[in-house]
Amino acid sequence: MRVDAMKQRKSWREKLAEDKGLPRVETITARMSARWGRGTVVIPAPLEVDALMRQVPKGRLTTLNEIRSSLARKHGATIGCPITTGIFAWIAAHAAAECEAEGQAAMTPYWRTLKAGGELNPKYPGGIAQLRARLEAEGHRVIQRGKRHFVAGFEDVLFALA
Repeated sequence: MRVDAMKQRKSWREKLAEDKGLPRVETITARMSARWGRGTVVIPAPLEVDALMRQVPKGRLTTLNEIRSSLARKHGATIGCPITTGIFAWIAAHAAAECEAEGQAAMTPYWRTLKAGGELNPKYPGGIAQLRARLEAEGHRVIQRGKRHFVAGFEDVLFALA
């Protein structure tokens, strides 16, 4: 296969910058309403999720649910889409790791964004070990319950997102 015929893989930062017509507010369909209720759902742009993750200062935390709530308020929607918000947080985390690998200082502090209930996201770069080290370096205590890891008392240090 010729080199010029091979498709170049996009960087995480390129994926983060793709908005694909987002954000968009849509009516919650009948199929989705059993799980999410009635009203509207905002499907955010990846950079919106990244911008909210960047707001969280050292020593403070947020959750994907907090990000979803902030996005819903911003766009006048009933809820923020849990699927795309999670995917875009994951992309933002990998884009930040890409920046860090290149020596860039200003990056998204993805380790400060937790799953529901204060759970660490094992799909973030470096996995649980790196997330734990970063969080403990900022003064948080990480506990293990079964195979899952949580920040103890995360509710007390939640950062209010705009």
